[in-house]
Amino acid sequence: MNKQNSDLLELHVDWERGVIDSLMLGGQERTAAPRPLFAARLRHRSGEAVHMQATQARSVKTDGQGAVYSDFGEEAPALSVRVSMTEGETVDWYIRVDGVPTEYAVEWVDFPQICLPRLIECDTRGGRILLPYNEGVLISNDERRARGMLPHMEPEYPSLGAYAVFPNMICSQFLAYLYDDVGLYIGAHDPQRAPKGIDFYTDGDGILLQMRLFCGTDFGQAFAPSYPIVWRACEGRWESAAEIYRAWFEMHLPPRVIRTAQNPALPAWYEDAPLVVTYPVRGIHDMDEMTPNALFPYVNALPVLEKIKRATDSRIMALLMHWEGTAPWAPPYVWPPYGGEVGFFAFRDRLHQQGDLLGVYCSGFGYTLQSNLIESYCMEKELERRGLLDAMCHSPAGEPQISKICTGQRKGYDICPACESGRELLMEAYAPLFECGIDYAQILDQNHGGGQYLCYARHHGHPAMPGAWMTENMQSLLGDWNERAAGMLFGCESAAAEPFIGNLAMSDNRFELNYAHGTPVPLYAYIYHEYVRNFMGNQCCCTLSTQCDTLRYRLAYAFSIGDLMTLTLSPNGALMTHWGTRDFAHAPDMEKTLTLIKNLTKFYREQAKEYLYDGRMCQSHAYECGEISIPLSGAYGTTRLPRLLLSAFCGEGGKVAHIVVNPEDVPVALTLDGCAYTVPALDALLILV
Repeated sequence: MNKQNSDLLELHVDWERGVIDSLMLGGQERTAAPRPLFAARLRHRSGEAVHMQATQARSVKTDGQGAVYSDFGEEAPALSVRVSMTEGETVDWYIRVDGVPTEYAVEWVDFPQICLPRLIECDTRGGRILLPYNEGVLISNDERRARGMLPHMEPEYPSLGAYAVFPNMICSQFLAYLYDDVGLYIGAHDPQRAPKGIDFYTDGDGILLQMRLFCGTDFGQAFAPSYPIVWRACEGRWESAAEIYRAWFEMHLPPRVIRTAQNPALPAWYEDAPLVVTYPVRGIHDMDEMTPNALFPYVNALPVLEKIKRATDSRIMALLMHWEGTAPWAPPYVWPPYGGEVGFFAFRDRLHQQGDLLGVYCSGFGYTLQSNLIESYCMEKELERRGLLDAMCHSPAGEPQISKICTGQRKGYDICPACESGRELLMEAYAPLFECGIDYAQILDQNHGGGQYLCYARHHGHPAMPGAWMTENMQSLLGDWNERAAGMLFGCESAAAEPFIGNLAMSDNRFELNYAHGTPVPLYAYIYHEYVRNFMGNQCCCTLSTQCDTLRYRLAYAFSIGDLMTLTLSPNGALMTHWGTRDFAHAPDMEKTLTLIKNLTKFYREQAKEYLYDGRMCQSHAYECGEISIPLSGAYGTTRLPRLLLSAFCGEGGKVAHIVVNPEDVPVALTLDGCAYTVPALDALLILV
């Protein structure tokens, strides 16, 4: 039995049994049930998986700081797992796997494992989980998440963008379990930022917190990470956990990451807060008949964009969907533009002449064999003729399998950008785009967070198992693209995960996905806002009901945390509530929406720019503003949200600037630190306290 203390955290580990049998937080027992201290998966050269866990070891040797677990069975008789921890201000966990048979590789380890109470609202035993999923979310009901469109899923090949994997949909290397008065921070302080599965799931009567380390080893190699898994007691607010991680992040910045105000690679328009206006030039939604709509030819959109520009007094970035001349969402080939280069370049030039910007959506690292939208787009013969199958991601058994990503739009494979042929294929496809003179490309739509997909190929020149090589490869690849396309910014779907912030300077931060889990919180902005800004995206898969107008609320949320506001247009130039909408009977109010944007743009320029451009987010002071109830789509029920959107940024001299946005068409009362304010309709206040 071993006992560790750190502030409000008291931990008991039964090393001989291989379990954590007690976790005291704030003087109360929090464990739901003991679980094996670690679990691991080995892969045979055949692809067969072998699972093991601490409680299966037939030999355990303990010492003052941990134990060595060995004798797991016939497959790996010499395998041993060393687990240790050190105490201080934090509890730091370490693991080492030795004696790996030459026919096996260590794919991942889940470590350390702990089971805490279920997340059941109004149950005093349970708390809330802060998960850095997408933009950041507080989850207080595990059943709601499990029933939704983005439940816990075990990351497997072929990859899926929705997996809770870092650096993909998970942006940061930590999570936290929070009560009202105290919380448990669990962070992987890994400066290489290797892939990790960071999640939780129901396990019996409790919740198992998952910190899965993908090892990146070859067959017969040991796994011995030098970084710790850090446990620390924190306050019960989510900002407290974020501050722990932010302090580590700022001591270990990834390549190319510098403060926005000091970054010479950023164009002048970056700080001007352009209004992103996104729309398709073909069809209505992603599964539609891809015939030209009213916004094609490209110049047809100019009157609509000019009207929005005048009404909002904003610089516009037109962000095109379904513009590819090949087929929409059919990567990697996107060039030439639909309708040809002449019309596309004429549109670009007209925008630039009036000080506006042009961007395009692309679709990442897929290789499309057959488009489901444009029947004539078929690359099966080309794939065979050029022998491109070897450039695709391979399964643990050594064979490429059909991708699971965007199967409604296309059938194909996932390219491995870590092999020479895959990298050359992507460069071939995207080189014309790099030279076309536009301002922005969401080049990694479908690659959530900017990461690559799982690949187990043994002839690609990378290790057999997923690991740190994937992060290093993506940083190298994107760095090369940044140099080749100087003057153009790149982005991805979801905000760029931490290791790619220096390469993906503006991404599609779809916080709205998190209404399916719980309550979105600006965790991403809290940690990274001084180094990068995003736009609110086309809001695809928004779970707020389309039966009521929530666009202004979402615009206010994005603006208040420093992201760029975004409008999604229908094929006729009207407002969509979000991309993918097929029912236009409840379209957002255009006049009120444009009024809000105009007022917020003026507010940004005249009062809030120093905070919302590269400011440092901090915890807000206590406030009250009332709540609203918003219905959610499907079986999600309703959610209660504050009437006003409020964020806080630290200023000079210790003052805190509160940015308060009112999306409603009536004034709303606010009480902040006991003082009463009135926030004007469709406008904002800046309050220094």
